[in-house]
Amino acid sequence: MATPVCREFQFTLNGLPVKVSGVAPQITLLDFVRSRGLTGAKEGCAEGECGACAVLFIRNSVNGTCYQPVNSCLVPLPAVAGQEVLTVEALAESGELCEVQQAMAAGGGSQCGYCTPGFVVSMFAEHHRRENRPADVHALSGNLCRCTGYRPIQDALKSLGTPGGSALKRRLGKPAPRFAPVRYESTEGRFSRPGNLAESLDLMAADDAAQFVAGNTDLGVLTNLRGQRFPHLISLEGVAELRTFHAGSDYVEIGAALTLSEISERWSDAPDVFREWLRLFASPLIRNRATLGGNLATASPIGDSAPLLLALGAEVVIANLTGNRTAPLSQFFLGYRKTLLKPGDILRAVRLPKPLPDVVRFYKAAKRSTDDISTVAIGIAVVGDNLRAGFGGVGPVPVGLTAHPDALPELIRTTLKPISDHRGSAEYRLAVAQSLVAKFRHEAGVSTWV
Repeated sequence: MATPVCREFQFTLNGLPVKVSGVAPQITLLDFVRSRGLTGAKEGCAEGECGACAVLFIRNSVNGTCYQPVNSCLVPLPAVAGQEVLTVEALAESGELCEVQQAMAAGGGSQCGYCTPGFVVSMFAEHHRRENRPADVHALSGNLCRCTGYRPIQDALKSLGTPGGSALKRRLGKPAPRFAPVRYESTEGRFSRPGNLAESLDLMAADDAAQFVAGNTDLGVLTNLRGQRFPHLISLEGVAELRTFHAGSDYVEIGAALTLSEISERWSDAPDVFREWLRLFASPLIRNRATLGGNLATASPIGDSAPLLLALGAEVVIANLTGNRTAPLSQFFLGYRKTLLKPGDILRAVRLPKPLPDVVRFYKAAKRSTDDISTVAIGIAVVGDNLRAGFGGVGPVPVGLTAHPDALPELIRTTLKPISDHRGSAEYRLAVAQSLVAKFRHEAGVSTWV
């Protein structure tokens, strides 16, 4: 049964129900909360780089209900239909600062104050994590302090003990809301969040102007910075068939609509390279929204997922109204921002064949060690007598190469076709790719490779 079309939706903001109607589907959650006087969240970059706009969602996780910080500048307002959202203003209960706010004030963690609310939101989520482990300062890696006051902010986080028995702490004892199907329409466009794969495909088949979206970490930038508008967004967040995870004897299958954070939670015995790759992939604020399927389907030549997945020999599972088909990831990218996906197709899952390589690495050359766009990225693995490598940033599409170690350097020189841009010249990118292969050779301990 199709979800009925409505002209309003409701969500919970700081504990109170809010009804929304007549807004454009691509107005951001940030703009909406600020229009209601909740101005703690700021717009700093409008592309998810600085975290000044951070707010909290209440989410279900493997470890129970949790507070999840996200960049509100990248959340289309209808995407919060039926959800619970907290801004920094809600963290001080009955006028008393929460423990995170007290620690920031006592430790001098705020200078100009512009970034402070975003830091407080990320710290609050980390403070209320359900796992019993010390606070991780990497939880703040998506928050930028323009005054470079990081030491007192870090010290404030480390000073926090176990959260007290506040109402916000008790809220974690109840389940978070689920993604209920939504079909919202206004005079300025439509937003649909179907609950299953069949409805998703039917909606796309009925509207040539429709655009699939998941975390909106890519399309949101086009909306915010380039003024691009999409008449009909079909959100895949609530599609159950795209949110599966299976680790069997033959392969690991990762649902395309799982966020990067959810994949990390569900793949509990993932190899070390996967954990290292995630830390380099993006900030926690982005990983809480971005999906593996979205990163691949955008077909960016500098996307961080393709190089590692190519090295692991990944396949993609593509669904449409006639069924499923699989294809090697090495054949998925057809050109700049072009893939095998045809009108009516959905990238359903990514499969990693087992056994996974015993020796595999991911390297990323960028201007910052974390939360930055790569200049060159490489995934590389030993497969039998050969090396299987995936390269990003060396041409219009990610490139996969498989060769004997002795033949790989020459194959790199003749196959990779990088361009020059503000991140690096073509010569630099080629040299970095060759250098990272040499680094892998050294770390793998195979001294006979040339």
